[in-house]
Amino acid sequence: MLESPLQKKRMEYKPKIPEWLDEDVCFEKVEGKKGPENIKKLFPKTFEASAYRLKKGKGKNGHVKIGVVFSGGQAAGGHNVIAGILDSGAEVIGFLGGPSGVVENKRKEIRDIHFYRNQGGFDLIGSGRTKIETEEQLKASLKACNGLDGIVIIGGDDSNTNAAIMAEYFLQHGSKTRVIGVPKTIDGDLKSEDIEISFGFDSACKTYSELIGNIARDALSAKKYYHFIKLMGRSASHITLECALQTQPNLALISEERRSLKEIVLQIANLIKRREEAGKKYGIVLIPEGLIEFVPELNELPVERDPHGNIEVSKIQTEKLIIDLVQKEVKFNVQDHFFGYEGRACMPTNFDANYCYALGKLAYLAVREELTGVICSIQHLAQPQEKWTFKMVPIVQMMHLESRLGKEKPVIKKALVDIKGKAYVKFSALRKSWELEDAYRYPGPIQFFGDPELTDSVPLSLK
Repeated sequence: MLESPLQKKRMEYKPKIPEWLDEDVCFEKVEGKKGPENIKKLFPKTFEASAYRLKKGKGKNGHVKIGVVFSGGQAAGGHNVIAGILDSGAEVIGFLGGPSGVVENKRKEIRDIHFYRNQGGFDLIGSGRTKIETEEQLKASLKACNGLDGIVIIGGDDSNTNAAIMAEYFLQHGSKTRVIGVPKTIDGDLKSEDIEISFGFDSACKTYSELIGNIARDALSAKKYYHFIKLMGRSASHITLECALQTQPNLALISEERRSLKEIVLQIANLIKRREEAGKKYGIVLIPEGLIEFVPELNELPVERDPHGNIEVSKIQTEKLIIDLVQKEVKFNVQDHFFGYEGRACMPTNFDANYCYALGKLAYLAVREELTGVICSIQHLAQPQEKWTFKMVPIVQMMHLESRLGKEKPVIKKALVDIKGKAYVKFSALRKSWELEDAYRYPGPIQFFGDPELTDSVPLSLK
């Protein structure tokens, strides 16, 4: 492998985690929420599972063999999850190509992860979107995991739904293989009271914010274009909200405000007219790709769906449709952009590199301590690492029944932007002042070396 100088430097980075995490630790049972009663019959073995808090103390001893699988889209930091498991002393087996690699038992032993430490992508073992749900798939997965003490599923809401289903199936069939989930998705919609943020979100948002800042500077220099920028985020607008706080565009649409298409078009048209009256024929507009799911007129369009039944919003050119409608109200010059894949496999920020390494350590401990059907939770992430707290939370408590492909299925409920939450309230207080004033912020590229204020910054949404 021919590495760039920065790749080499990043391989040498030592993630910052609490020192006590490498000492004697164990889990204590804590009271947790229960899942909704209507899914109880689907998860008889795991529905009553408890949450567990990590603490100092003597844990179990012994060698463990752990399978790992990347599931869903890429997110920066995933390789550090595997590094955390490997460095904890586990024997690690990687399933190739995502969940299909589990079903088909395509695997490789992972002994050296040096070239992948603190790097982006999932290319060590690849990823995929296969949904494990049929009896045939579950039976094949059970056979593939025979001999493993645990399997760690690194993925988003649908992937961790897979984890919950597998954990239940394995217990019902007497398997001793533990199933552990790790919260991954750049969309930021895998959140709960216990999961503050999914990994990859920070790296993606900082990447997109750099690009938005560059475009804003260009717009302010040329003074002749409106830039309509669609941002990845399948349903929720977390990415758009974070990038808006980072860059302060003239307008950022938030899907969860649930406005009609007519209201949105008139709002943009009026903004353009008012800025032109102020002598400004340029601007920045952010559009979340999940807008289609919240605007009734857009939701009626024919759409494609992925294997999990989700609308493939990235294939719908929402920004172009909105541009066309706005241009019927007012004339202006425009450029459109879509930022998606640019942020999925970038080098992880220090925040994501540290977070993922700690998640790997926690996943290892959960397997060692024989927990199953639980997802890793690290809290107080905006604080110094020594103040982080660690839990394992039953996945079923995050689930509900949802209509997918015409059938009621148990899935993890997506966490939408909370319009009463601190991040949105801050955005709402500032957004009006951004409309006519060019209050653009220019975050610049992700920083890895130098002042900790730059290198170790956390998502603004966490503050």
